[in-house]
Amino acid sequence: MSQKKILYISQEIYPYLDETPISNTSRYLPQAIQEKGKEIRAFMPKYGNINERRNQLHEVIRLSGMNLIIDDSDHSLIIKVASIQAARMQVYFIDNEDFFQNRETLVDKNGEEYDDNDERSIFFVRGVMETIKKLRWVPDIIHCHGWFTALAPLFIKRGYADDPCFKNAKVIYSFFNESFQKHFNQHTADKLRFEGIGDKEIEKVKSRGSMDYVTLMKLAADYSDGIVQAEKNVNQEVLNYVKQLNVPFLPYEADFDKNAESINTFYEKIDA
Repeated sequence: MSQKKILYISQEIYPYLDETPISNTSRYLPQAIQEKGKEIRAFMPKYGNINERRNQLHEVIRLSGMNLIIDDSDHSLIIKVASIQAARMQVYFIDNEDFFQNRETLVDKNGEEYDDNDERSIFFVRGVMETIKKLRWVPDIIHCHGWFTALAPLFIKRGYADDPCFKNAKVIYSFFNESFQKHFNQHTADKLRFEGIGDKEIEKVKSRGSMDYVTLMKLAADYSDGIVQAEKNVNQEVLNYVKQLNVPFLPYEADFDKNAESINTFYEKIDA
């Protein structure tokens, strides 16, 4: 049996950003799963407040240089990489001058959410997909962490549905106790247009109304093959919605070792 490949798409990973439930999970879960015999890749955005010198990031020239078109505008894709030596784990970073350089994370220095977080999210998700294609690395499971990755299931299941790297991949989405206040732009749905995401899918997204946190989480759940409750307290409306879906669900487990074991088993179940 070939070694299973797990792709982690995360909005934040410790130690490149401060410790949070998402950044800690995104740091330690891939290591635990790798130690159980699976091959892993991890991706996060290269926010402008990540110190490249201290964290020893360097650009991967052979992967960089592509332009992604979002809302009729070209944006250059820059790929960087760093290693977490203690975990024998590489982390790939999606970078771009417009969306990430000279910026903070998802909010600015005053704590104000960026108006273009929808486009930043789209660029990040598509950047991961295009990099995986260049790596010619075919994941069995794609596990997404944080609302900034919530559009990934839609792109994987529709936008990249016919791509050999993704057509057989199973998508798992983890729900955390998080949110955002500034709804996505009213034109966000139109910006999603790409390959298999045409009028039908766009109208379906528009029919949901304003793209607030709950709406975005429901969209992620709709295109996921499995859902993980990653924290004890998550949005109850989202949980109720997930329970109505015919999708495998892994409830919250506080103990990390037990949780990692349960997630590993969950991967095997989803990819059976």
